[in-house]
Amino acid sequence: MKMLVGILHPTAGQAHVLGRTPWRERQQLAYQIGAVFGQKSQLWYHLPPADSFDLLARIYGLDRAAFHRRLSYLSELFEIGAYMQVPVRKLSLGERMRCEIAASLLHNPRILFLDEPTIGLDVVVKQRIRDLILELNREEDVTIFLTSHDAGDVEVLCRRAMVINHGEVIYDGQVSTLKRDYMHTKTVSLKLGEPWQGFDRPGVKVLKHKGYGVKLQVDTAASPIEDVVGRLLAKYAIADINVDNPPMEEIIAQIYTQRT
Repeated sequence: MKMLVGILHPTAGQAHVLGRTPWRERQQLAYQIGAVFGQKSQLWYHLPPADSFDLLARIYGLDRAAFHRRLSYLSELFEIGAYMQVPVRKLSLGERMRCEIAASLLHNPRILFLDEPTIGLDVVVKQRIRDLILELNREEDVTIFLTSHDAGDVEVLCRRAMVINHGEVIYDGQVSTLKRDYMHTKTVSLKLGEPWQGFDRPGVKVLKHKGYGVKLQVDTAASPIEDVVGRLLAKYAIADINVDNPPMEEIIAQIYTQRT
């Protein structure tokens, strides 16, 4: 990502962003892209976000009236109005991250680069950040380029995913295709109305069984999930049933395993 925004020069190869070579045309490209690095802040630590926003507007040479309209819009979208005059050092990580993303959007970039934007955030704040990113993409048609070790970010936010292993791209395609091609198991959770008496089908394994609750793993290559569910319903009185896909982490781990 640092090469794509022009911070680092590659040892070999070429890359183009919006028709420009980032490390050769970094200044020109900076007016068309935004970037947020999860471990590095662009906000001044001891100053309130409002001061950083004002300085960034001057750096980008924004018209003052246009800047204030843009800031008002971003403040409402990211719900940061209450933090505008609070020193950044006093903000929580989630509050600071919302301000960071807003700061990167002041100049209406065409592409937003996000490096680990949800790292260290709790579940509630993480989901809020994801929702904001999706809304931004829908409302302004901004291309989002995201790197993350959190597979949940990829599953929720991305239509296209690239998996990289030691600098080599080992998968590049639609997230939906990734799920279809590598998702060969499903988990079936049952709450029975009668005691469990076993279930014999190819590719079906009991993961957990306690009382009237049973969790099964189904290899869909050996037994289609609709066949398994149909036979379970025919054999047992079932109070509740739930079919889940494996976590995205497992699918990505499977890709790595197959390529090593």
